[in-house]
Amino acid sequence: MSVLPNPSAARQGRALLEARPLVVERGVSRHAEGSARLRLGHTEILATVSIEAKVPPHVRGKREGWLMAEYSMLPRSTQDRMNRERNLQNGRRHEIQRLLGRAFRVALDLSHFRNQTLIIDCDVLEADGGTRVASVMAGYAALHDLCDRQVKAGTLTDWPIRSPLGAVSVGLVGNDIRLDLDYSEDARARADLNVIVTGDGKVVEVQGGAEGEAIAPELYIELLRAGVGGAGTLLASLQRQL
Repeated sequence: MSVLPNPSAARQGRALLEARPLVVERGVSRHAEGSARLRLGHTEILATVSIEAKVPPHVRGKREGWLMAEYSMLPRSTQDRMNRERNLQNGRRHEIQRLLGRAFRVALDLSHFRNQTLIIDCDVLEADGGTRVASVMAGYAALHDLCDRQVKAGTLTDWPIRSPLGAVSVGLVGNDIRLDLDYSEDARARADLNVIVTGDGKVVEVQGGAEGEAIAPELYIELLRAGVGGAGTLLASLQRQL
């Protein structure tokens, strides 16, 4: 994957702790039960929700359904064409899918979907850093679209979302803590975290660490605090658009 040109202009006028503009549109797929397209700067994600009338063996007989997530990058989502992800053993993809699944299961009360499996597909249309955190928010928006449709149709009688989800990347580039890294910044970061929070500011997951050289615990906490604040700000923007 090629580094994007002109790293010095990467922030494009943003302050160090300012995220890129977030734009989301719901109901973009005619066929999916729920869908959303989300753009975070130049990173763009299409998320769809499908419902299957079955559950995996470990959920059978329980009073709740199941949720799983799939993640993929399209060949020209990057500057140079990448091969289609036909290898089911792709480690990075599986790591991101597990992250997404855990986050969405925190957000949704699956007792409203007994004997059903929700599959959230997050496809990267264009990548410029932060694809996994953008996928969290796109997938949440698609879930919101699904639930809104089903409540209005009378399929669901109660609102099943327990908490909205916000997410952001934060990193140490040089000596600066920067929020919402684009690709050129992420490639130079000494440390970076992906932070996912709920609507009341609680942490769902923190993923990441140092690159090449360990950092002090105090600096890690500073990164985490910046991430929690930034994820909350992006979530507020997302909520306004839903």
